[in-house]
Amino acid sequence: MRAIENEFVRRFVVPAVASTALYWILVSIAYRNDYYMYVLTMCAINVIGATSLNLINGFTGQFSLGHAGFMAVGAYVAGSLTKFGHWPFVGALLAGMAGAAVAGFLVGLPTLRLRGDYLAIATLGFGEIIRMLIINSDKLGLKFLEGPRGVPGIKRYSTFGWAFFFAVVTVWILANYIWSTHGRACGAVKEDEVAAEAMGVGTTTYKVMSFTIGASFAGLAGGLHAHLLQLLHPASYDFLKSCDFLVMIVVGGMGNLTGSVLGALFVTLITEALRKLLELRMLAYAVGLICVMLFRPEGLFGTREFSLGALRFLAPRRPVSQVGGDKSGAT
Repeated sequence: MRAIENEFVRRFVVPAVASTALYWILVSIAYRNDYYMYVLTMCAINVIGATSLNLINGFTGQFSLGHAGFMAVGAYVAGSLTKFGHWPFVGALLAGMAGAAVAGFLVGLPTLRLRGDYLAIATLGFGEIIRMLIINSDKLGLKFLEGPRGVPGIKRYSTFGWAFFFAVVTVWILANYIWSTHGRACGAVKEDEVAAEAMGVGTTTYKVMSFTIGASFAGLAGGLHAHLLQLLHPASYDFLKSCDFLVMIVVGGMGNLTGSVLGALFVTLITEALRKLLELRMLAYAVGLICVMLFRPEGLFGTREFSLGALRFLAPRRPVSQVGGDKSGAT
């Protein structure tokens, strides 16, 4: 019974308390500053996108370049439902996740039999197909999507509170999935797909599963992003958006959940800090990425995952003579 209670505290109570404390710290820092709140909201949305892509690329060993396509599906489904269908915000986000998950399953089932560069090209093609379908939506009978003009007037439901909540939930779900039996099977697929299949691991099943889960959370990020910018536009979800998420997980560390979070925060904050440099912004951004790859090729966080055990060094240490009792004078 005590073991069950300890497991419950470790899995639910501690993450909830820690995330609540972090939320109030960030809110107190950005209090009454709309720009800071916007940047923090973008950080939370990018955390969702980066961690979901790392599940596919880092933990399962696939190479997807179509993450922006799934994000576009979630954005357009959620944004259309709140604007035209008057759905509640959370319900629209869940519908966007479902739409992106279906798209991920339909794309992943035939394409994940491919490997390496071939898979990257296939997923890149999917992302461009989604964008072109949106651009030509008026010709396909979906005139309410406004084609290349985009859909303005989306209500700004995405606050930092909502984005932070969904980012915490995303990281918590992905962490439990990665460190479960299914996550270890995905790791086996990444290390050696032939050996994993020889040991009875359904490689195609786990690849499609990871692809579908990652796509669903990309749809969640897209829904939050649309309700933050208050606009649905195909240019917001082009190939460069997929590259942004890829840079985040490479900078943070491939196959590292903590690194995904750190990489998303790092890239987002650096991009905002360099925004005023105009022409020099992209140059400074590129130089920074090159420096990271030269001096920290395994990513900022490497292979280490953050855990509460890492905070034990903050606790006062007992003298060696007191550990297990003082036996110096025992008779």
